[in-house]
Amino acid sequence: MMDDIIKSLHFYYIIAKSILHTGRRMHLVGDKFLFNVPGFKLLLQVFKVTPGSVEEISQLLCAGKLVAVAPGGVREALFSNSNYELIWGRRCGFAKSAIAAQVPIIPLFTQNLREAFRTVEYGQGYLRDLYERTRLPLVPIYGGFPVKLRTFVGDPILYDPNITPEDLAKKTQHAIEDLIKKHQRIPGNIFWALLDRLSPKLS
Repeated sequence: MMDDIIKSLHFYYIIAKSILHTGRRMHLVGDKFLFNVPGFKLLLQVFKVTPGSVEEISQLLCAGKLVAVAPGGVREALFSNSNYELIWGRRCGFAKSAIAAQVPIIPLFTQNLREAFRTVEYGQGYLRDLYERTRLPLVPIYGGFPVKLRTFVGDPILYDPNITPEDLAKKTQHAIEDLIKKHQRIPGNIFWALLDRLSPKLS
Protein backbone atom coordinates (compact mmCIF):
# COMPACT_ATOMS: atom_id res chain seq x y z
CA MET A 1 0.00 0.00 0.00
CA MET A 2 2.72 2.50 0.95
CA ASP A 3 4.54 1.80 -2.30
CA ASP A 4 1.49 2.84 -4.31
CA ILE A 5 1.07 5.98 -2.22
CA ILE A 6 4.75 6.96 -2.32
CA LYS A 7 5.09 6.42 -6.05
CA SER A 8 2.04 8.60 -6.59
CA LEU A 9 3.56 11.54 -4.70
CA HIS A 10 4.67 13.21 -7.91
CA PHE A 11 0.97 13.52 -8.78
CA TYR A 12 0.52 15.87 -5.84
CA TYR A 13 3.20 18.20 -7.20
CA ILE A 14 1.39 18.14 -10.54
CA ILE A 15 -1.84 18.95 -8.72
CA ALA A 16 -0.13 21.88 -6.98
CA LYS A 17 1.14 23.20 -10.34
CA SER A 18 -2.35 22.90 -11.79
CA ILE A 19 -3.88 24.86 -8.92
CA LEU A 20 -1.19 27.57 -8.95
CA HIS A 21 -1.11 28.11 -12.70
CA THR A 22 -4.69 27.37 -13.78
CA GLY A 23 -6.74 27.48 -10.58
CA ARG A 24 -8.12 24.00 -11.39
CA ARG A 25 -8.17 21.04 -9.00
CA MET A 26 -7.22 17.66 -10.37
CA HIS A 27 -8.99 14.43 -9.45
CA LEU A 28 -6.99 11.23 -8.99
CA VAL A 29 -8.04 7.65 -9.64
CA GLY A 30 -6.91 5.36 -6.81
CA ASP A 31 -7.02 1.64 -6.23
CA LYS A 32 -10.21 0.43 -4.60
CA PHE A 33 -8.40 -1.22 -1.68
CA LEU A 34 -7.32 2.23 -0.43
CA PHE A 35 -10.93 3.05 0.38
CA ASN A 36 -11.12 0.09 2.74
CA VAL A 37 -8.12 1.20 4.83
CA PRO A 38 -9.34 2.57 8.19
CA GLY A 39 -8.91 6.33 8.39
CA PHE A 40 -8.04 6.77 4.72
CA LYS A 41 -11.46 7.60 3.32
CA LEU A 42 -11.50 11.21 4.56
CA LEU A 43 -7.92 11.77 3.38
CA LEU A 44 -8.79 10.44 -0.06
CA GLN A 45 -11.82 12.70 -0.24
CA VAL A 46 -9.70 15.75 0.61
CA PHE A 47 -7.25 14.89 -2.18
CA LYS A 48 -10.10 14.24 -4.62
CA VAL A 49 -9.24 10.56 -5.07
CA THR A 50 -11.93 8.36 -6.61
CA PRO A 51 -12.14 4.58 -7.18
CA GLY A 52 -12.80 5.55 -10.76
CA SER A 53 -15.46 3.55 -12.55
CA VAL A 54 -15.75 4.33 -16.26
CA GLU A 55 -19.06 6.10 -15.67
CA GLU A 56 -17.76 8.15 -12.74
CA ILE A 57 -14.68 9.32 -14.63
CA SER A 58 -16.80 10.16 -17.67
CA GLN A 59 -19.08 12.31 -15.51
CA LEU A 60 -16.10 14.19 -14.06
CA LEU A 61 -14.66 14.79 -17.51
CA CYS A 62 -18.00 15.93 -18.91
CA ALA A 63 -18.19 18.40 -16.04
CA GLY A 64 -14.88 19.89 -17.17
CA LYS A 65 -12.76 18.33 -14.41
CA LEU A 66 -9.15 17.25 -14.84
CA VAL A 67 -8.65 13.56 -14.01
CA ALA A 68 -5.25 11.89 -13.52
CA VAL A 69 -5.10 8.14 -14.19
CA ALA A 70 -2.19 5.72 -13.85
CA PRO A 71 -3.38 2.74 -15.92
CA GLY A 72 -0.64 0.48 -14.53
CA GLY A 73 -1.92 1.10 -11.02
CA VAL A 74 -0.53 -0.77 -8.04
CA ARG A 75 0.75 -3.62 -10.19
CA GLU A 76 3.06 -1.36 -12.16
CA ALA A 77 4.14 0.54 -9.05
CA LEU A 78 5.17 -2.70 -7.38
CA PHE A 79 6.56 -4.80 -10.20
CA SER A 80 7.95 -2.53 -12.87
CA ASN A 81 11.69 -1.94 -12.67
CA SER A 82 14.52 0.39 -13.63
CA ASN A 83 13.77 -0.29 -17.30
CA TYR A 84 10.48 1.58 -16.83
CA GLU A 85 8.35 -1.16 -18.33
CA LEU A 86 4.67 -0.26 -18.51
CA ILE A 87 2.45 -2.99 -17.07
CA TRP A 88 -1.04 -2.14 -18.25
CA GLY A 89 -2.33 -5.50 -19.40
CA ARG A 90 -5.60 -4.93 -21.23
CA ARG A 91 -6.71 -1.94 -19.20
CA CYS A 92 -8.60 0.53 -21.31
CA GLY A 93 -11.25 1.92 -18.94
CA PHE A 94 -9.61 5.33 -19.00
CA ALA A 95 -9.85 5.31 -22.79
CA LYS A 96 -13.56 4.43 -22.61
CA SER A 97 -14.10 7.38 -20.29
CA ALA A 98 -12.20 9.79 -22.56
CA ILE A 99 -14.15 8.65 -25.61
CA ALA A 100 -17.49 8.90 -23.80
CA ALA A 101 -16.68 12.44 -22.66
CA GLN A 102 -15.10 13.37 -26.01
CA VAL A 103 -12.00 14.82 -24.36
CA PRO A 104 -8.27 14.52 -25.14
CA ILE A 105 -5.78 12.43 -23.20
CA ILE A 106 -2.59 14.21 -22.11
CA PRO A 107 0.32 11.76 -21.53
CA LEU A 108 2.68 12.51 -18.64
CA PHE A 109 5.96 10.96 -17.54
CA THR A 110 8.08 11.76 -14.48
CA GLN A 111 11.80 11.27 -14.97
CA ASN A 112 13.75 9.27 -12.32
CA LEU A 113 10.58 8.30 -10.46
CA ARG A 114 11.66 4.70 -9.99
CA GLU A 115 15.00 5.86 -8.58
CA ALA A 116 13.33 7.81 -5.77
CA PHE A 117 11.96 4.59 -4.26
CA ARG A 118 12.71 0.99 -5.16
CA THR A 119 10.98 -2.27 -4.40
CA VAL A 120 12.99 -5.21 -3.12
CA GLU A 121 13.64 -7.54 -6.05
CA TYR A 122 14.31 -10.68 -3.99
CA GLY A 123 11.28 -12.96 -4.01
CA GLN A 124 9.31 -10.84 -6.47
CA GLY A 125 8.00 -13.92 -8.27
CA TYR A 126 6.35 -15.13 -5.07
CA LEU A 127 5.16 -11.64 -4.14
CA ARG A 128 3.72 -11.09 -7.62
CA ASP A 129 1.80 -14.35 -7.36
CA LEU A 130 0.56 -13.35 -3.90
CA TYR A 131 -0.57 -9.97 -5.21
CA GLU A 132 -2.44 -11.50 -8.15
CA ARG A 133 -4.26 -13.84 -5.75
CA THR A 134 -5.08 -11.35 -3.00
CA ARG A 135 -4.54 -7.85 -4.45
CA LEU A 136 -2.57 -7.04 -1.29
CA PRO A 137 0.52 -4.89 -2.05
CA LEU A 138 2.87 -6.65 0.37
CA VAL A 139 6.17 -5.71 -1.28
CA PRO A 140 8.98 -4.13 0.81
CA ILE A 141 10.30 -0.79 -0.40
CA TYR A 142 13.37 1.30 0.31
CA GLY A 143 14.61 4.68 -0.77
CA GLY A 144 13.50 8.22 -0.31
CA PHE A 145 16.51 9.24 -2.38
CA PRO A 146 16.57 12.97 -3.26
CA VAL A 147 16.82 12.38 -6.99
CA LYS A 148 15.82 15.01 -9.53
CA LEU A 149 12.21 14.54 -10.57
CA ARG A 150 10.94 16.28 -13.69
CA THR A 151 7.53 15.69 -15.20
CA PHE A 152 7.25 15.89 -18.98
CA VAL A 153 3.98 16.57 -20.75
CA GLY A 154 3.38 14.98 -24.14
CA ASP A 155 1.23 16.17 -26.99
CA PRO A 156 -2.52 15.77 -26.35
CA ILE A 157 -4.16 12.77 -27.97
CA LEU A 158 -7.25 14.38 -29.41
CA TYR A 159 -10.73 12.88 -29.41
CA ASP A 160 -11.37 10.65 -32.42
CA PRO A 161 -14.93 9.32 -32.82
CA ASN A 162 -13.65 6.45 -34.97
CA ILE A 163 -11.09 4.99 -32.57
CA THR A 164 -11.81 2.05 -30.27
CA PRO A 165 -10.97 2.14 -26.55
CA GLU A 166 -8.38 -0.61 -27.08
CA ASP A 167 -6.63 1.33 -29.83
CA LEU A 168 -6.76 4.56 -27.84
CA ALA A 169 -5.20 2.79 -24.85
CA LYS A 170 -2.39 1.46 -27.08
CA LYS A 171 -1.88 4.91 -28.60
CA THR A 172 -1.60 6.40 -25.10
CA GLN A 173 0.85 3.70 -24.03
CA HIS A 174 3.02 4.34 -27.08
CA ALA A 175 2.98 8.09 -26.33
CA ILE A 176 4.22 7.50 -22.79
CA GLU A 177 6.85 5.02 -24.01
CA ASP A 178 8.08 7.72 -26.40
CA LEU A 179 8.39 10.15 -23.46
CA ILE A 180 10.37 7.51 -21.54
CA LYS A 181 12.74 6.92 -24.47
CA LYS A 182 13.28 10.65 -24.88
CA HIS A 183 13.70 11.70 -21.26
CA GLN A 184 14.73 8.67 -19.18
CA ARG A 185 18.10 6.99 -18.80
CA ILE A 186 17.57 3.23 -19.28
CA PRO A 187 18.17 1.39 -17.08
CA GLY A 188 17.53 3.91 -14.37
CA ASN A 189 20.43 4.54 -12.03
CA ILE A 190 20.15 6.05 -8.55
CA PHE A 191 23.65 7.55 -8.60
CA TRP A 192 23.14 9.38 -11.90
CA ALA A 193 19.64 10.44 -10.87
CA LEU A 194 21.18 12.05 -7.78
CA LEU A 195 23.72 13.85 -9.98
CA ASP A 196 20.84 15.16 -12.07
CA ARG A 197 19.90 17.29 -9.09
CA LEU A 198 23.33 18.92 -9.14
CA SER A 199 23.61 19.35 -12.86
CA PRO A 200 21.51 17.69 -15.57
CA LYS A 201 24.43 18.12 -17.98
CA LEU A 202 26.48 15.59 -16.01
CA SER A 203 24.17 12.83 -17.19
